[in-house]
Amino acid sequence: MRKPVIAGNWKMNNTIAAATSLINELKPLVADAEAEVVICVPYTAIQKAAELTRGTNIAVGAENVAWADKGAFTGEISAEMLKEVGAEYVIIGHSERRQMFGETDETVNMRTVQALKYSLKPIVCVGETLEEREGGKTETVVKRQTEGAFKGISAAELDNVIIAYEPVWAIGTGKTATSEQANETIKYIRSVVAGLYGKATADKLRIQYGGSMNPSNAAALMAQPDIDGGLIGGASLKAADFSKVVKY
Repeated sequence: MRKPVIAGNWKMNNTIAAATSLINELKPLVADAEAEVVICVPYTAIQKAAELTRGTNIAVGAENVAWADKGAFTGEISAEMLKEVGAEYVIIGHSERRQMFGETDETVNMRTVQALKYSLKPIVCVGETLEEREGGKTETVVKRQTEGAFKGISAAELDNVIIAYEPVWAIGTGKTATSEQANETIKYIRSVVAGLYGKATADKLRIQYGGSMNPSNAAALMAQPDIDGGLIGGASLKAADFSKVVKY
């Protein structure tokens, strides 16, 4: 049985003061959650978030990680640095990083390898654009992204990895894939992983849905057999909304 994991992606939102307020409001609301709860926060808030959630059922993650230990990589932040301030998870390859900041399948793989090297748990994002979906290329795209992300990664390492399927056309647009569409693609991603590592490994892997999951659609999405959680954007910025998703 795969334990569901609901992860909030705050994106570029919340100062330390705002993060403190949100986390303090959230803690009692999710204290008895059956799902695993993660909040992925801006770099500046990681240390404070880790302090505030210590001893609770909320884990803290970052929103990206560099592919190198250290060096001349202005603006990047290393896995060792993230570990030092209390991060446990890290989002890698989010569609916004791919579209706006030039992330590629190769750099997603390099970042994933680096995260695992320092015992961070990657949430690796894959997903197609609207043009790709309408062109019938969804499976081709997610297969390429999944195989690219896991190059050189062992089945044992995959125990600490989560995939987030995020159809790009359903992020921040108010559009959502139907529960059946989301499950169909996630089931296909699982079959790709089975082709790489075998069915037993694929059956253990948790795959989230990351396209505008919110309190109104979480229950229907989570009722699908292959959907193991959500990577939540806008709804994670309000404690009441995020807790409702956690308690779908």
